[in-house]
Amino acid sequence: MSEALVRVEAVGKIYRRDDQEIRVLEDLSLEIPEGDFLALMGPSGSGKTTLLNLLAGIDRPTTGRIVIDGKEIAGLAESQLAKWRSRTTGFIFQLYNLIPVLSAFENVELPLLLTSLTRKQRREHVMHALEIVGLTDRAGHYPRQLSGGQEQRVAIARAIVVDPKLLLADEPTGDLDAKSAEEILTLLQRLNREFRKTIVMVTHDPKAASRATRILHLEKGRLVEAA
Repeated sequence: MSEALVRVEAVGKIYRRDDQEIRVLEDLSLEIPEGDFLALMGPSGSGKTTLLNLLAGIDRPTTGRIVIDGKEIAGLAESQLAKWRSRTTGFIFQLYNLIPVLSAFENVELPLLLTSLTRKQRREHVMHALEIVGLTDRAGHYPRQLSGGQEQRVAIARAIVVDPKLLLADEPTGDLDAKSAEEILTLLQRLNREFRKTIVMVTHDPKAASRATRILHLEKGRLVEAA
């Protein structure tokens, strides 16, 4: 592993609801080296998904700094943030978030529509991503024609099609049967080891977490234990 790709420095996150303050993260600091596969564990409400959303630039910290690949993302304007996110991070959701009326190919192609690639180049990128996840033969299939495991693999192909440095996965096996979950975890390990993707995965499942190279535990917005 090399130097830190991600630096979280004294980050706090407070949500305000009417007169109420809800502290979700408190003075949290963390370094994630390039090439790491980190599992974040903790009970519901511990701040795991909030931290993932902050790393993705979907949300902004109340206090502290987040520096990813040398860029402090909290200070970026929305337009800059969207451009940075499309190049640097890939997000894998528990419920796939595929668009039902688009084929697997078209779902994977979506992030590339924001780039200056030609149609031919986009096709090459999409087919390469589908090849990595083992679904070139399903390129023309719609989500309803795929199993849950295949849908999640399409979602992973969509996340990696722009060749991001950082993959963020929020309970990626939470909606899958045991066999499909194992296949997805093996795929994530391969992306980490073979393609050198830095991965941060939120999970409740100790078996899933054991596939990571490092496990951190969050409790009430603080890191409480490392394994």
